[in-house]
Amino acid sequence: MRFINKYLRNLAPYKVASHKIWDVSASERKDILKLDWNEATIPPSPKVKERLQELVTQDDIYYLYPSTNNKKLMSLLADYCSLPEENVQYFASSDSLHEYLVRMYVGVGDPILILSPSYDNFRLTCESQGAQIYYHDYEPDFSFDGAAFRKSIESITPSLVYICTPNNPSGNVIEKEYIVDLLQSFPDTIFLIDEAYYEFYGHSMSNFVLIHQNLFVTRTFSKAFGLANFRAGYLISNAENIAQISKIRNPKNFTTFTQEAVIAVLSDVPYMQAYADEVVKTRGYFEKEVSQLNIVKHVYPSQGNFLLIEFVDFDTKMNVFNTLSDHNIFVRNLMHNKLLTNALRITIGTKAQMERVLNVIKSV
Repeated sequence: MRFINKYLRNLAPYKVASHKIWDVSASERKDILKLDWNEATIPPSPKVKERLQELVTQDDIYYLYPSTNNKKLMSLLADYCSLPEENVQYFASSDSLHEYLVRMYVGVGDPILILSPSYDNFRLTCESQGAQIYYHDYEPDFSFDGAAFRKSIESITPSLVYICTPNNPSGNVIEKEYIVDLLQSFPDTIFLIDEAYYEFYGHSMSNFVLIHQNLFVTRTFSKAFGLANFRAGYLISNAENIAQISKIRNPKNFTTFTQEAVIAVLSDVPYMQAYADEVVKTRGYFEKEVSQLNIVKHVYPSQGNFLLIEFVDFDTKMNVFNTLSDHNIFVRNLMHNKLLTNALRITIGTKAQMERVLNVIKSV
């Protein structure tokens, strides 16, 4: 213990979801419905498989380091974001990107303000750097008090503010106009806007990076694009910010397989959009159906590919959680905040998949 970085000695770990799906054979995996980590529930664009099948026949991709500046990828990414290439950069997952951002902009003892409950791994990343974490909780019904949040910023004077929108796990969003007002009011504070679920919402802060240097927007290819196993994410920010963080970014960590998979999905955006549209439609159906069950107290409106469902009490929640697990359906039991005590977060997939989930919950 005495050799460990003092900021890591008593660090609470980020609790991962069930990975039973990797403990069984490929044939058995087909019966498992993994709805606990908000991955896509269908394969990505067929172009990914086509490209990878071509790639495995090329001997040099195994022993050479990957390209450190894939121009085709950068061009497609910039086009997708409707921004110049100087305003985007790709990383080996948004988690890795968050680590780079914290290394670059957060020092020991720096105050970090997190609008919570939210994605807990970012807390871990900051604490491992020696930062001081402060939380501003949503209201008990997950409504947002903008005036109170502004007061928290004024009193804490954080180096960085983390806002996930749509928020994980609640699915609610913070309006762009409000965030722009914060950017203008606190120009010396970094605002990190996590848009992991952007494709299911359709609204972004990305264009404002051309105006505000204190704005950083992060996104992922793990959700709507279906590339969770490839670990790919990207940053959108002011050109100077991109240039600075690129100095410490290790470009070798973005493998050739990942680069080509990202190129494939960005070459077939309509496929992704059709899936995202189906998820949004199914989300409405599932929300309506599950809200009518007498064991459900509340379903929080969501703009992500998931729903946060509050049950009448803790025992009922655990009964639902365990019954779903017994049927090889895995959902997220989040316990890192008191607002989540009686709630489960369930990823939304296709209508057929969610009908299967609904039937099991009804049995409870």
